[in-house]
Amino acid sequence: MSALSKAKGFKQSKSGTYLSMATTALGAIGVAKQIKKARAESDTLRLIDAVVTAAGVVTGLAILYRELKRLGDDDVLLG
Repeated sequence: MSALSKAKGFKQSKSGTYLSMATTALGAIGVAKQIKKARAESDTLRLIDAVVTAAGVVTGLAILYRELKRLGDDDVLLG
């Protein structure tokens, strides 16, 4: 098995999904800082950008959570 196919398999595993969720959640820290800065400077355009980015982070986490549940369901069926 090549390293590339192992990496693709990891991405679709439970641990890979948890890692993706963690990195996505870390992105939320950057968004929070962006919102705080935009509010301090009363910059409406940056605030809108931060809110749209936050919506993307939330959506990404929801998709990863759904994938994690799907992986969990598969594990129960196999065991």
